[in-house]
Amino acid sequence: MRYEARVVRVFDGDTVWVQPAGGGRWRKLRLDGIDAPEICQPGGLAARDALAARVLGETVQVNQRAADSYGRGIVQLDHRGDDIGRWLVQGGQAWAQRWRGQGPYVAVEDEARRTRRGVFQEAQAELPRDFRRRHGPCANAPRGLSAVG
Repeated sequence: MRYEARVVRVFDGDTVWVQPAGGGRWRKLRLDGIDAPEICQPGGLAARDALAARVLGETVQVNQRAADSYGRGIVQLDHRGDDIGRWLVQGGQAWAQRWRGQGPYVAVEDEARRTRRGVFQEAQAELPRDFRRRHGPCANAPRGLSAVG
């Protein structure tokens, strides 16, 4: 499903809320192919803030391929011709998700690691899934950034 929407809230580095241009209820979306640091993990606030600076209040193109077990749309977001997932990984704000070593942003992550951008400044940066296993959910995490109220 493809549609245009305005980003009304950025929850963390890979989760946004949008208001479809055609109206209707707000939708919670998870960026496909990436995993940003947890908000309470080193780099988590920077990832959220980078995403918010880029898309909060902006119109984006949404390409939804599925929904996850939490009911979030799994999407690719395009803003002014850029794939936002790719942009986040390229800037070192997120890891590329891998399936059997493959994924749409693996080469982009490799370049961000080589140039030590964002979370990859630290040689042993911890994958968000490993951080979640060790620490569980972020308690008392800062709330997301909103364009409306």
